Amino acid sequence: MGLERKPVVALLAAPETSSLVLYGLYDVLLSAGAVYPDMVAGALAETLLDVKVVAARATPFRCIGNVAIEPHASIASIGHVDVAIVCDMYMPIDTPPRDRYLVEIAWLKQVHGDGGLVCSVCSGSLVLAEAGLLDGRRCAGHWAYRDLFRTAYPKVEFALDSILILESEAEGIVTAASVTAWQDLALYIIARLCGPEQALRSAKVYLLSGHDDGQLPFAAMSRRIQKADGAIAKCQEWIANHYTTPNPVTAMVEMSGLNRRTFMRRFRAATGYLPLEYVQTLRVEEAKQIIESEVENLDDVGFMVGYDDPTFFRRLFKRQTGLTPAAYRRKFKPVIELSPGPARERSKAATRTIRGRN
Repeated sequence: MGLERKPVVALLAAPETSSLVLYGLYDVLLSAGAVYPDMVAGALAETLLDVKVVAARATPFRCIGNVAIEPHASIASIGHVDVAIVCDMYMPIDTPPRDRYLVEIAWLKQVHGDGGLVCSVCSGSLVLAEAGLLDGRRCAGHWAYRDLFRTAYPKVEFALDSILILESEAEGIVTAASVTAWQDLALYIIARLCGPEQALRSAKVYLLSGHDDGQLPFAAMSRRIQKADGAIAKCQEWIANHYTTPNPVTAMVEMSGLNRRTFMRRFRAATGYLPLEYVQTLRVEEAKQIIESEVENLDDVGFMVGYDDPTFFRRLFKRQTGLTPAAYRRKFKPVIELSPGPARERSKAATRTIRGRN
Protein backbone atom coordinates (compact mmCIF):
# COMPACT_ATOMS: atom_id res chain seq x y z
CA MET A 1 0.00 0.00 0.00
CA GLY A 2 1.75 3.17 -1.18
CA LEU A 3 1.14 6.60 0.24
CA GLU A 4 2.51 9.85 -1.13
CA ARG A 5 2.85 11.17 2.39
CA LYS A 6 2.59 9.12 5.50
CA PRO A 7 0.27 10.57 8.15
CA VAL A 8 2.29 12.14 10.94
CA VAL A 9 1.47 11.06 14.49
CA ALA A 10 3.21 13.06 17.20
CA LEU A 11 3.46 11.61 20.70
CA LEU A 12 3.80 14.45 23.20
CA ALA A 13 6.01 13.54 26.14
CA ALA A 14 7.29 15.29 29.27
CA PRO A 15 9.25 14.31 32.39
CA GLU A 16 5.91 13.33 33.98
CA THR A 17 5.16 10.80 31.21
CA SER A 18 5.33 7.04 31.81
CA SER A 19 7.44 5.02 29.42
CA LEU A 20 4.71 2.34 29.31
CA VAL A 21 2.28 4.61 27.50
CA LEU A 22 4.82 6.47 25.36
CA TYR A 23 6.78 3.52 24.07
CA GLY A 24 3.76 1.25 23.89
CA LEU A 25 2.05 3.71 21.56
CA TYR A 26 5.27 4.23 19.64
CA ASP A 27 5.91 0.53 19.02
CA VAL A 28 2.38 -0.34 17.95
CA LEU A 29 1.80 2.71 15.74
CA LEU A 30 5.23 2.56 14.12
CA SER A 31 4.81 -1.11 13.19
CA ALA A 32 1.40 -0.68 11.54
CA GLY A 33 1.49 -2.25 8.11
CA ALA A 34 5.02 -3.59 8.50
CA VAL A 35 5.21 -6.40 11.04
CA TYR A 36 2.15 -8.51 10.19
CA PRO A 37 3.34 -9.40 6.64
CA ASP A 38 6.69 -10.41 8.08
CA MET A 39 5.03 -12.69 10.61
CA VAL A 40 2.70 -14.46 8.17
CA ALA A 41 4.79 -14.43 4.97
CA GLY A 42 8.33 -13.53 5.97
CA ALA A 43 8.16 -10.30 3.99
CA LEU A 44 8.69 -7.13 5.99
CA ALA A 45 6.58 -4.33 4.48
CA GLU A 46 6.74 -0.56 4.69
CA THR A 47 5.43 1.22 7.75
CA LEU A 48 2.27 3.22 7.14
CA LEU A 49 2.64 5.97 9.73
CA ASP A 50 5.33 8.53 10.46
CA VAL A 51 5.46 8.38 14.26
CA LYS A 52 7.55 10.87 16.19
CA VAL A 53 8.14 11.55 19.85
CA VAL A 54 7.99 15.29 20.50
CA ALA A 55 8.46 17.51 23.53
CA ALA A 56 8.71 21.19 24.39
CA ARG A 57 12.41 20.96 23.53
CA ALA A 58 14.30 18.43 21.45
CA THR A 59 16.97 17.87 24.09
CA PRO A 60 16.99 14.40 25.73
CA PHE A 61 15.48 14.02 29.19
CA ARG A 62 14.34 11.31 31.54
CA CYS A 63 10.76 10.49 32.40
CA ILE A 64 9.16 8.60 35.29
CA GLY A 65 11.35 5.69 36.36
CA ASN A 66 14.46 7.47 35.07
CA VAL A 67 13.79 6.15 31.57
CA ALA A 68 15.56 8.04 28.81
CA ILE A 69 13.55 9.92 26.18
CA GLU A 70 15.22 11.41 23.13
CA PRO A 71 12.60 13.39 21.20
CA HIS A 72 12.70 13.27 17.42
CA ALA A 73 11.79 16.94 17.34
CA SER A 74 10.60 19.85 19.39
CA ILE A 75 6.99 20.88 18.99
CA ALA A 76 8.20 24.09 17.37
CA SER A 77 10.06 22.21 14.63
CA ILE A 78 7.79 19.25 13.95
CA GLY A 79 5.79 20.97 11.24
CA HIS A 80 2.45 19.57 10.06
CA VAL A 81 0.87 16.97 12.35
CA ASP A 82 -2.16 14.83 11.51
CA VAL A 83 -2.59 13.44 15.01
CA ALA A 84 -1.16 14.70 18.30
CA ILE A 85 -1.42 12.40 21.31
CA VAL A 86 -0.83 13.70 24.83
CA CYS A 87 0.66 10.76 26.68
CA ASP A 88 -0.11 10.45 30.36
CA MET A 89 1.26 13.25 32.51
CA TYR A 90 1.36 11.99 36.07
CA MET A 91 0.41 14.56 38.69
CA PRO A 92 -1.16 14.54 42.18
CA ILE A 93 -4.85 13.63 42.11
CA ASP A 94 -5.80 16.89 43.84
CA THR A 95 -3.62 19.34 41.90
CA PRO A 96 -4.51 20.69 38.46
CA PRO A 97 -1.57 21.58 36.17
CA ARG A 98 -2.01 25.34 36.47
CA ASP A 99 0.62 27.37 34.61
CA ARG A 100 2.33 24.18 33.46
CA TYR A 101 2.74 22.89 29.91
CA LEU A 102 2.11 26.38 28.54
CA VAL A 103 4.24 25.77 25.45
CA GLU A 104 2.67 22.37 24.90
CA ILE A 105 -0.85 23.76 25.31
CA ALA A 106 -0.22 26.50 22.75
CA TRP A 107 1.00 23.86 20.31
CA LEU A 108 -1.98 21.58 20.92
CA LYS A 109 -4.33 24.47 20.24
CA GLN A 110 -2.47 25.16 17.01
CA VAL A 111 -2.68 21.52 15.89
CA HIS A 112 -6.39 21.49 16.68
CA GLY A 113 -6.95 24.82 14.94
CA ASP A 114 -5.15 23.54 11.84
CA GLY A 115 -7.56 20.62 11.60
CA GLY A 116 -5.43 17.97 13.27
CA LEU A 117 -6.82 15.36 15.63
CA VAL A 118 -5.82 15.91 19.26
CA CYS A 119 -5.95 12.91 21.60
CA SER A 120 -5.00 12.08 25.16
CA VAL A 121 -4.35 9.01 27.26
CA CYS A 122 -4.95 8.69 31.00
CA SER A 123 -3.96 11.87 32.89
CA GLY A 124 -3.08 13.52 29.59
CA SER A 125 -6.72 14.61 29.51
CA LEU A 126 -5.87 17.10 32.26
CA VAL A 127 -3.60 18.92 29.80
CA LEU A 128 -6.43 19.10 27.27
CA ALA A 129 -8.78 20.33 29.99
CA GLU A 130 -6.28 22.97 31.03
CA ALA A 131 -6.10 24.05 27.38
CA GLY A 132 -9.87 24.51 27.33
CA LEU A 133 -10.20 21.97 24.52
CA LEU A 134 -12.58 19.81 26.57
CA ASP A 135 -14.99 22.53 27.67
CA GLY A 136 -18.56 21.44 26.99
CA ARG A 137 -17.45 17.91 26.13
CA ARG A 138 -17.38 14.48 27.71
CA CYS A 139 -13.91 13.07 28.22
CA ALA A 140 -12.19 9.91 29.37
CA GLY A 141 -9.20 9.78 31.68
CA HIS A 142 -7.83 7.91 34.65
CA TRP A 143 -10.57 7.20 37.19
CA ALA A 144 -8.43 8.61 40.02
CA TYR A 145 -8.85 12.14 38.61
CA ARG A 146 -12.65 12.18 38.66
CA ASP A 147 -12.83 14.45 41.70
CA LEU A 148 -10.19 16.79 40.29
CA PHE A 149 -12.19 17.21 37.09
CA ARG A 150 -15.28 17.98 39.15
CA THR A 151 -13.61 20.74 41.14
CA ALA A 152 -11.07 22.17 38.68
CA TYR A 153 -12.85 21.71 35.34
CA PRO A 154 -16.60 22.02 35.93
CA LYS A 155 -17.24 22.64 32.21
CA VAL A 156 -15.97 19.15 31.39
CA GLU A 157 -18.06 16.01 31.90
CA PHE A 158 -15.73 13.26 33.13
CA ALA A 159 -16.99 9.88 31.87
CA LEU A 160 -15.91 7.41 34.53
CA ASP A 161 -17.36 4.42 32.69
CA SER A 162 -15.72 4.99 29.30
CA ILE A 163 -12.51 3.72 27.73
CA LEU A 164 -12.53 5.75 24.52
CA ILE A 165 -14.63 8.87 23.91
CA LEU A 166 -15.24 9.33 20.18
CA GLU A 167 -18.30 11.57 20.20
CA SER A 168 -16.13 14.69 19.66
CA GLU A 169 -14.09 13.01 16.93
CA ALA A 170 -15.65 15.19 14.23
CA GLU A 171 -14.49 18.25 16.20
CA GLY A 172 -10.95 16.89 16.43
CA ILE A 173 -10.89 15.56 20.01
CA VAL A 174 -10.55 11.95 21.22
CA THR A 175 -9.74 10.93 24.79
CA ALA A 176 -8.78 7.56 26.24
CA ALA A 177 -9.07 6.33 29.81
CA SER A 178 -6.57 4.84 32.24
CA VAL A 179 -3.02 3.79 31.33
CA THR A 180 -3.47 0.70 29.09
CA ALA A 181 -6.35 2.39 27.28
CA TRP A 182 -3.51 3.54 25.01
CA GLN A 183 -4.04 0.18 23.30
CA ASP A 184 -7.62 1.05 22.36
CA LEU A 185 -6.48 4.47 21.16
CA ALA A 186 -3.67 2.96 19.09
CA LEU A 187 -6.07 0.62 17.27
CA TYR A 188 -8.47 3.50 16.68
CA ILE A 189 -5.68 5.66 15.19
CA ILE A 190 -4.53 2.84 12.92
CA ALA A 191 -8.10 2.16 11.77
CA ARG A 192 -8.69 5.86 11.11
CA LEU A 193 -5.48 6.49 9.19
CA CYS A 194 -4.73 3.11 7.63
CA GLY A 195 -8.04 1.25 7.58
CA PRO A 196 -9.74 -1.34 9.79
CA GLU A 197 -7.86 -4.26 8.24
CA GLN A 198 -4.55 -2.83 9.39
CA ALA A 199 -5.97 -2.21 12.87
CA LEU A 200 -7.10 -5.83 13.05
CA ARG A 201 -3.66 -7.02 11.98
CA SER A 202 -2.00 -4.91 14.66
CA ALA A 203 -4.41 -6.32 17.24
CA LYS A 204 -3.37 -9.84 16.20
CA VAL A 205 0.34 -9.06 16.30
CA TYR A 206 0.22 -7.56 19.79
CA LEU A 207 -2.71 -9.58 21.23
CA LEU A 208 -4.76 -6.44 21.79
CA SER A 209 -8.42 -7.12 22.48
CA GLY A 210 -9.74 -3.91 24.00
CA HIS A 211 -11.43 -3.24 27.32
CA ASP A 212 -14.90 -4.54 26.61
CA ASP A 213 -16.10 -4.07 30.19
CA GLY A 214 -15.10 -0.42 30.24
CA GLN A 215 -13.25 1.30 33.08
CA LEU A 216 -15.80 0.87 35.88
CA PRO A 217 -14.60 -2.59 37.03
CA PHE A 218 -11.15 -1.12 37.67
CA ALA A 219 -12.17 2.16 39.29
CA ALA A 220 -11.83 2.61 43.04
CA MET A 221 -13.40 5.14 45.35
CA SER A 222 -11.21 7.98 46.55
CA ARG A 223 -11.25 7.70 50.36
CA ARG A 224 -9.44 10.91 51.17
CA ILE A 225 -10.98 12.78 54.09
CA GLN A 226 -11.41 16.39 53.04
CA LYS A 227 -10.38 18.95 55.64
CA ALA A 228 -12.22 22.09 54.58
CA ASP A 229 -15.52 21.23 56.30
CA GLY A 230 -14.92 19.85 59.77
CA ALA A 231 -18.47 18.60 60.32
CA ILE A 232 -18.45 16.63 57.09
CA ALA A 233 -14.92 15.33 57.70
CA LYS A 234 -16.08 13.93 61.03
CA CYS A 235 -18.93 12.12 59.27
CA GLN A 236 -16.54 10.72 56.65
CA GLU A 237 -14.29 9.34 59.35
CA TRP A 238 -17.24 7.79 61.16
CA ILE A 239 -18.88 6.14 58.15
CA ALA A 240 -15.57 4.58 57.08
CA ASN A 241 -15.87 2.22 60.03
CA HIS A 242 -19.67 2.11 60.44
CA TYR A 243 -20.91 1.70 56.87
CA THR A 244 -23.15 -1.24 57.81
CA THR A 245 -25.11 0.89 60.29
CA PRO A 246 -28.85 1.00 59.53
CA ASN A 247 -30.00 4.41 58.29
CA PRO A 248 -26.42 5.73 58.06
CA VAL A 249 -27.39 9.05 56.47
CA THR A 250 -29.72 9.89 59.36
CA ALA A 251 -26.94 8.98 61.79
CA MET A 252 -24.51 11.33 60.02
CA VAL A 253 -27.03 14.17 59.96
CA GLU A 254 -27.47 13.85 63.71
CA MET A 255 -23.71 13.63 64.22
CA SER A 256 -23.10 16.77 62.17
CA GLY A 257 -25.49 18.93 64.19
CA LEU A 258 -26.82 20.41 60.92
CA ASN A 259 -30.34 20.39 59.60
CA ARG A 260 -30.87 17.77 56.90
CA ARG A 261 -30.98 20.14 53.92
CA THR A 262 -27.82 21.97 54.98
CA PHE A 263 -26.07 18.66 55.62
CA MET A 264 -26.98 17.36 52.16
CA ARG A 265 -25.70 20.51 50.49
CA ARG A 266 -22.44 20.66 52.42
CA PHE A 267 -21.75 16.94 52.08
CA ARG A 268 -22.07 17.11 48.31
CA ALA A 269 -19.98 20.26 48.09
CA ALA A 270 -17.23 18.62 50.16
CA THR A 271 -17.17 15.14 48.65
CA GLY A 272 -18.86 15.31 45.25
CA TYR A 273 -21.42 12.74 46.40
CA LEU A 274 -24.87 12.91 47.87
CA PRO A 275 -24.67 11.22 51.30
CA LEU A 276 -26.57 8.09 50.21
CA GLU A 277 -24.41 7.80 47.08
CA TYR A 278 -21.32 8.06 49.26
CA VAL A 279 -22.52 5.27 51.56
CA GLN A 280 -23.47 3.05 48.62
CA THR A 281 -20.14 3.60 46.91
CA LEU A 282 -18.26 2.87 50.13
CA ARG A 283 -20.24 -0.33 50.67
CA VAL A 284 -19.57 -1.51 47.12
CA GLU A 285 -15.85 -0.82 47.58
CA GLU A 286 -15.83 -3.00 50.69
CA ALA A 287 -17.82 -5.67 48.83
CA LYS A 288 -15.23 -5.70 46.05
CA GLN A 289 -12.49 -6.34 48.60
CA ILE A 290 -14.44 -9.24 50.03
CA ILE A 291 -15.06 -10.77 46.61
CA GLU A 292 -11.40 -10.28 45.65
CA SER A 293 -9.98 -11.70 48.86
CA GLU A 294 -11.65 -15.03 49.50
CA VAL A 295 -14.26 -17.45 48.24
CA GLU A 296 -17.59 -16.45 49.69
CA ASN A 297 -21.21 -17.22 48.98
CA LEU A 298 -21.93 -14.16 46.86
CA ASP A 299 -25.41 -13.87 48.33
CA ASP A 300 -23.76 -13.22 51.70
CA VAL A 301 -21.55 -10.40 50.49
CA GLY A 302 -24.35 -7.84 50.37
CA PHE A 303 -25.35 -8.68 53.93
CA MET A 304 -21.75 -8.29 55.07
CA VAL A 305 -21.67 -4.68 53.85
CA GLY A 306 -25.11 -3.66 55.10
CA TYR A 307 -27.77 -4.91 52.68
CA ASP A 308 -30.45 -7.43 53.65
CA ASP A 309 -31.82 -7.72 50.12
CA PRO A 310 -29.42 -9.68 47.82
CA THR A 311 -31.30 -8.58 44.69
CA PHE A 312 -30.95 -4.90 45.53
CA PHE A 313 -27.27 -5.37 46.30
CA ARG A 314 -26.61 -7.12 42.97
CA ARG A 315 -28.33 -4.28 41.08
CA LEU A 316 -26.35 -1.66 43.00
CA PHE A 317 -23.08 -3.53 42.49
CA LYS A 318 -23.63 -3.79 38.74
CA ARG A 319 -24.60 -0.14 38.47
CA GLN A 320 -21.37 0.93 40.14
CA THR A 321 -18.93 -1.57 38.63
CA GLY A 322 -20.55 -2.48 35.33
CA LEU A 323 -20.49 -6.15 36.36
CA THR A 324 -22.50 -8.49 38.54
CA PRO A 325 -20.68 -9.78 41.64
CA ALA A 326 -20.21 -13.14 39.91
CA ALA A 327 -18.82 -11.54 36.75
CA TYR A 328 -16.54 -9.33 38.85
CA ARG A 329 -15.15 -12.40 40.58
CA ARG A 330 -14.56 -14.14 37.24
CA LYS A 331 -12.79 -11.09 35.83
CA PHE A 332 -10.26 -10.75 38.62
CA LYS A 333 -9.95 -14.34 39.82
CA PRO A 334 -7.10 -15.16 37.39
CA VAL A 335 -5.10 -12.22 38.76
CA ILE A 336 -5.78 -13.15 42.37
CA GLU A 337 -4.73 -16.75 41.72
CA LEU A 338 -1.33 -15.58 40.46
CA SER A 339 -0.45 -14.77 44.07
CA PRO A 340 1.44 -17.43 46.08
CA GLY A 341 -0.33 -19.11 48.98
CA PRO A 342 0.96 -16.81 51.78
CA ALA A 343 -0.10 -13.70 49.86
CA ARG A 344 -3.60 -15.08 49.43
CA GLU A 345 -3.75 -15.85 53.15
CA ARG A 346 -2.76 -12.25 53.96
CA SER A 347 -5.51 -11.08 51.64
CA LYS A 348 -8.04 -13.27 53.43
CA ALA A 349 -6.86 -11.93 56.77
CA ALA A 350 -7.45 -8.40 55.52
CA THR A 351 -10.99 -9.35 54.56
CA ARG A 352 -11.61 -10.84 57.99
CA THR A 353 -10.50 -7.48 59.42
CA ILE A 354 -13.08 -5.75 57.24
CA ARG A 355 -15.77 -8.16 58.42
CA GLY A 356 -14.70 -7.66 62.03
CA ARG A 357 -15.36 -3.93 61.76
CA ASN A 358 -18.97 -4.63 60.85
